[in-house]
Amino acid sequence: MGIAQSFRLAFYRLLKKKIDVKLGIYGPTNVGKTTLANRLTQDWVGEEMGPVSEIPHETREILKMERMQVTNGWKKFSVDLIDTPGIETKVDFREFMRYGLSEAQAKKRAKEATQGVLDSIKWLANLDAVVVVMDSTVDPYTQVNITILGNLEARRIPTLIVANKIDLPTSSPERIRKAFPNKKFVAISAKNGQNMDQLYESLFDMVMMQ
Repeated sequence: MGIAQSFRLAFYRLLKKKIDVKLGIYGPTNVGKTTLANRLTQDWVGEEMGPVSEIPHETREILKMERMQVTNGWKKFSVDLIDTPGIETKVDFREFMRYGLSEAQAKKRAKEATQGVLDSIKWLANLDAVVVVMDSTVDPYTQVNITILGNLEARRIPTLIVANKIDLPTSSPERIRKAFPNKKFVAISAKNGQNMDQLYESLFDMVMMQ
């Protein structure tokens, strides 16, 4: 069998291969995870996953959008998208009181947020690939980011770092690239859709390598 024929056979097998992937969105609080999840699901199925807010830990439970059929040219796969609560090393109820919540409301939210962090870590066992969202306006070299990436590396989960908020004047996505030079990387604005084509290409490449 010649090289060209072998390539064609491998190509057609890939076309016929049914790819199902569980894709998680992870990151610290308020980096734009749900904004990104909403843009993905709007583009793919015309629906949003969940609400967004300036108050930390607006997403306190695992959100799922299942069995979305996603295509990019000849590439196609079925995806379960998992939007996770923001990861924090410590959740302080007093942080929520600064946004006008009462002490009772703040303590309730803090308890829910803490449980959400635990659930997010547990969900790593179910995922095939993960997008780690980081805020490109702040220093990326934090304990939270290092902890998330360390967990993913230990579990050998394919990872794509997304530097979000490049629409803001203080954005510096290169800081993220330089902080984690060995990771796949793309810079976007989930809010206005900037560079989403690059993100989709990176996602498809990551999934097709499964």
